[in-house]
Amino acid sequence: MRNITWSQAMNEAIAEEMRHDETVFIMGEDVAEAGTPFKVTSGLVEEFGTQRVLDTPISEPGFMGMAVGASLTGMRPIVDLMFGDFIYLIMDQLANQAAKQHYMSGGKLTVPLVVRTNMGATRRSAAQHSQSLQALVAHIPGIKVAMPSTPYEVKGLMKTAIRDNNPVVIFEDKLSYQMKGPVPEEEYFIPFGQANVISQGTDITLIGTSSMVQVCEEAALILAEKGISAEVIDVRTIAPLDEHTLVESVKKTGRAIVVDEGHQSFGVTSEIVARLNEQAFYYLDAPLTRMGAMDVPIPFSPALEDLTVPTAAGVADKAVKLVTGER
Repeated sequence: MRNITWSQAMNEAIAEEMRHDETVFIMGEDVAEAGTPFKVTSGLVEEFGTQRVLDTPISEPGFMGMAVGASLTGMRPIVDLMFGDFIYLIMDQLANQAAKQHYMSGGKLTVPLVVRTNMGATRRSAAQHSQSLQALVAHIPGIKVAMPSTPYEVKGLMKTAIRDNNPVVIFEDKLSYQMKGPVPEEEYFIPFGQANVISQGTDITLIGTSSMVQVCEEAALILAEKGISAEVIDVRTIAPLDEHTLVESVKKTGRAIVVDEGHQSFGVTSEIVARLNEQAFYYLDAPLTRMGAMDVPIPFSPALEDLTVPTAAGVADKAVKLVTGER
């Protein structure tokens, strides 16, 4: 094990897969010499050259369409989408082309491409560069959606994504790129649809995605000081979703809070709560609760922006009320 940053873990995942398979290449704005604005792909162009690390024009629909075409002809492209907010620009290529080709061809065609992009507020990037749009993508049949929470998770999930024969979108929290964590030196993969139970608990289940996993972990520490035992689960992928692990945890604890940084209405939290309600209702001791971002554009004002997303203190406060029966 080494302690490396999220950026290094992602860089290693891409480099290892490019060495493993010559059909893997990466394309996007500023991925070559600049190494992306977050320096995640730094050094790749020196090893693999400009034919496999391609700087593109500022035309997201154009290079996403090229990636779909390349994947249909035997390549495995990685599309670097500079900000998750630009998902809207590639939605036709992603939702109407990549997601549907396998079905529309009767299983004869596959679209093995990965879109890696980011999400998350509290980075002072304002309303058009701070959105968390994972629910939009997960709503589309035919696309897999991964939401890593640590350097270990991002490397294992990215390697799995690159080798998957389906289109995959991997969302990375912008605030996590310099996060350090243990990552094995040997090769490993994390299967999709397999949640990770980070800590066991008996009183309430805290279910998080991406950086909200750390929020849940912090909340669990606050709750422990109050004598409340919280089980913390990292969802890892929302499409496919590991319903079994989540349901079994809620059956045990009788209570749950689902935390995601996307807007709360019609979002990831709503879907997970609905599935838990369908499968674990008669085991519940309190209503299932969800916490997402406020249903407002993300403000540029730091004081206002910080109020829009879930916090550990807020999660812990809700958990106490659920456990004690407060209203």
